[in-house]
Amino acid sequence: MSDASLAAPPVKASPFHDLEVLWVRHWNDQLFSFGVKRPEDFRFRSGEFVMIGLPGEDGGKPILRAYSIASPFWAEELEFFSIKVEDGPLTSRLQKIQPGDSVLMGKKPTGTLVLDALTGGERLWLIGTGTGLAPWLSVARDPETYSRFKQVIVCHTVRNVADLAYRDFFTHGIHNDPLIGDEAKAQLTYYPTVTRERFETPGRITDRIKSGDVFADLQLPIGFSPNSDRVMLCGSMAMIKETGELLESYGLKEGSNAEPGDYVLERAFVG
Repeated sequence: MSDASLAAPPVKASPFHDLEVLWVRHWNDQLFSFGVKRPEDFRFRSGEFVMIGLPGEDGGKPILRAYSIASPFWAEELEFFSIKVEDGPLTSRLQKIQPGDSVLMGKKPTGTLVLDALTGGERLWLIGTGTGLAPWLSVARDPETYSRFKQVIVCHTVRNVADLAYRDFFTHGIHNDPLIGDEAKAQLTYYPTVTRERFETPGRITDRIKSGDVFADLQLPIGFSPNSDRVMLCGSMAMIKETGELLESYGLKEGSNAEPGDYVLERAFVG
């Protein structure tokens, strides 16, 4: 028998990166963020998502979920923003990670919440609910965003004021970003709304669009214009569906990577 016939079969490459957790921040008992070491060969477009997970317990299959990358394409680490679900197959365990632990990440980022899927315009609306804010943390730190659009509006709707994670970042911190800080200070507007507590801009973003309040608050013409407005949507299925219908009623057309349009949503999260 030859040595070749005794050789072990080649090891199949893993479809996942095994990444070290660098930091964890718990915003409240419902939300947390974490950062992981970025693989040297990992490339993505701002706004894309990737599969994140943990090995299965007792040798079972890994448990994975789609997570938007909250870092811009140029960042040296990868950031993620997650809810906590007490009995969730993944987040019940993921919320307990500590620096030094490992998480699994897929090797193929994808998604439609990218600038490539939009045609040119003057104003970019980034509308999200809950952890649907995550891709906007990426897009809002991409220099191309500010070269393509004169105004960028980040709309974030949550239930309680304490759920406004990254509020300080969008009102102050982003202005100190070494790459896009000056542009963000001049061109970015942060517009949070809260549905279950008293707040200066109360209610769902969809209701404030219908009433015209969001446009009045921002001193903009009422409604969306196909000539000037471009929109990205991420968050609850109800918000995405309702806002998509509102945009269509104003004449905006949905876009994709294959055929750029006036607005985009992430169908991987819609179902």
